[in-house]
Amino acid sequence: MGHLLYNKNLKILSRQLRTSSTDAEKLLWSKIRKKQIKGYQFFRQKPIGNFIVDFYCKEAGLVIEIDGGQHYENENIKNDKIREDFLKKQGLKIMRFTNLDILKNIESVVGKIYDEIDE
Repeated sequence: MGHLLYNKNLKILSRQLRTSSTDAEKLLWSKIRKKQIKGYQFFRQKPIGNFIVDFYCKEAGLVIEIDGGQHYENENIKNDKIREDFLKKQGLKIMRFTNLDILKNIESVVGKIYDEIDE
């Protein structure tokens, strides 16, 4: 995979997002940080193009997005589709989980990420 587009104007916003993580983001981060999954390095709130993704693993070409309730409103569904199409054009795979998936069933979520990296 080649070099990803990077919008340096998003650096401050991504830093702010990292300091105001949701409970679901904190829980997932505690399971994937420090190369806990097969030695793969993940990053939080990573700018890619004009978007900031929740979690990103360069070696696996993988983006993980956590959806809160706001993702199911019509305008946000459309924006998520635009974002997803852009990320796929960059050669990235996208996995989506809800806050509830993570908070209620973290081991299953981690297992799915583990399996995705296997492919």
